[in-house]
Amino acid sequence: MTSPADSATSALTPAVRGALTRYRVIAYVVGVMLLLLLFVAMPLKYLADDPGAMNIIGPTHGFLYVVYLLATFDLFRRVRWSFPRLVIMALAGTIPFLSFYAERKTTHELTRG
Repeated sequence: MTSPADSATSALTPAVRGALTRYRVIAYVVGVMLLLLLFVAMPLKYLADDPGAMNIIGPTHGFLYVVYLLATFDLFRRVRWSFPRLVIMALAGTIPFLSFYAERKTTHELTRG
């Protein structure tokens, strides 16, 4: 038995469905990495004078953010949203917890029937 969300997702073209899946995965990864950066690596660097975590998590988050931007642009291009929407989605990867919200809202918007 399929749920309404499954039938709404299946109504998307395969290209949009693939772009949405890639966007969802990278949005969560970037969100988690940003939280690790802010709540683990930066306190260790500035409070414990241990830059080790910052030297790994910082560049990793930066690289993954670029991947997030590419996935966001790919989804934007396939769905043909407005440019302001692209900017808001791109900025969501720079504000703690906002990438999770943006992913949820985007997924809900594309999969509602």
